[in-house]
Amino acid sequence: MSRAFAARIPLIEPFLAMEVMERAFAIERAGGKVLHLEIGEPDFPPPPEAVEACAAALRVGETRYTDSRGLFELRAAIAADLARRFAVAVDPERVIVTSGTSPAMLLVFSLLVDPGDEVVIGTPHYPCYPSFVHACGGVPVFVPTDPQRGYPLDPDAVRAAVTPRTRAIVVGSPANPTGAVQSAETLRAIAAIGPPLVSDEIYDGLVYGGARVTSALEVSESAYVLDGFSKRYAMTGFRLGWLVAPRESARPLQILAQNLYISANSFVQRAGIAALAHGEAHVRAMRDAYAQRRDRMVAGLRALGFGVPHVPDGAFYVFADARAFSNDSRALAFDLLERAHVGTTPGVDFGAAGEGWLRFSYAASDATIEEALARLGGALSEIR
Repeated sequence: MSRAFAARIPLIEPFLAMEVMERAFAIERAGGKVLHLEIGEPDFPPPPEAVEACAAALRVGETRYTDSRGLFELRAAIAADLARRFAVAVDPERVIVTSGTSPAMLLVFSLLVDPGDEVVIGTPHYPCYPSFVHACGGVPVFVPTDPQRGYPLDPDAVRAAVTPRTRAIVVGSPANPTGAVQSAETLRAIAAIGPPLVSDEIYDGLVYGGARVTSALEVSESAYVLDGFSKRYAMTGFRLGWLVAPRESARPLQILAQNLYISANSFVQRAGIAALAHGEAHVRAMRDAYAQRRDRMVAGLRALGFGVPHVPDGAFYVFADARAFSNDSRALAFDLLERAHVGTTPGVDFGAAGEGWLRFSYAASDATIEEALARLGGALSEIR
């Protein structure tokens, strides 16, 4: 009998943030009230102009296919936004609009990775990075970062991990789950190693205390940059992102997009144009609120006995050492969910380097954070 599934399928682990959220939904269907700190979901609404643009496009019947790369108006607006944020000149022909950043990652790794090829990833890392590599038959190679130093990627450690089979180096800055922002010097040094950077910049704009994000576009002409609307504009359910590719890669990526996705939703792309045109004040308001929530979350978790060696510089997560309570982060997260009805993400979701840690999102409201900390205090007393 032939095997039922491809050999790579068992290599793709469950996305534990989603597993926790889906169990939380089941608790809610049964009448419980769960406080969601497990998922990176802003509690703010999207920019109202984006919502109206989407609705208006539907009202006038803008429901057909677009260019596989996305509406030219949106690609031009993305290029203009990159010029504003980073002072880089990007031809809209290098931009491919996707249904969120996940399809963008799949396009890039499908382009670069053959079976057995390697992709270097700093860790702790976004859980889906290695899953996309495995889905393309590749092998993820992890480079640990030091929480005591703020999780900087060490270019020497990255260089030591590179082999003749290395096809890309993945960087997330600001990073999920650590909130680390990599310096321009670090990115330049890593870009100089050779393999192209695949730079996840979805949390740019959500940085605190004077931190500045350096885009891979500023340090390398061969970088692939992933970004989107979910985090910066609170548009998670719109599923709208983009990819900026090196010029020589744009055409093969377009062909892949034609075959795999056809195009992103036309009316959702209109929302993206509006968000870029009108959403900056919205981003500033969220960033100011998140800065205060970050400080409250860090103080509250430390008071409960969690270790927080580094206050995050960006994104909206606190990655906390939970080994005072358990070395099994998956068991602890589900225990807290059942006892306290508070969702958290197991640290092992972010790789072996995260085992014994939990991730807490402070994209939730102030009231949710306050109540969650109180509930966790009761549950952790029981666990102790």
